[in-house]
Amino acid sequence: MSTFTPDRARSPEPSTASVETSSVETAGRFTYAGWEELPVGSPDGAPRLARALVTNTFTGGVEASGTSCAYTIAYTGESVGSYTGMELLSGSVDGRRGSFVLEESGTFDAGGTTCRFAVVPGSGTGDLTGLSGSGGFTHRHGEASVAYAFSYRLG
Repeated sequence: MSTFTPDRARSPEPSTASVETSSVETAGRFTYAGWEELPVGSPDGAPRLARALVTNTFTGGVEASGTSCAYTIAYTGESVGSYTGMELLSGSVDGRRGSFVLEESGTFDAGGTTCRFAVVPGSGTGDLTGLSGSGGFTHRHGEASVAYAFSYRLG
């Protein structure tokens, strides 16, 4: 049985731009430190469902270690499918400290994965209260880390 793991990609350079009310672009990399996947229902054939608990570490514009992430995965074929999930990040965005939640969705195949994410409205705390934004990543299986881009506002 093949399992989906968002394992690695190239990284653009992070931004250190200041935030007012306009949108700010930032970027960096993340790696996953833990991946625990369990079948939901029958683990054989396709389509099939699974859930995964994941721990990531972000560097660059977003700095967060030991995130908490939960995915629901729909396999539509061998190493092919889509997923949705929520990820709690505690750390900083371009130096502003706090926590927030990302809602994530994407697709994957034997070559890699593409994901889009958005900040869950009202989830920002501390210096990140009022945070909104979205971003994403694309990677190829086997690369050492995943590059992400994130456009956000505070206000």
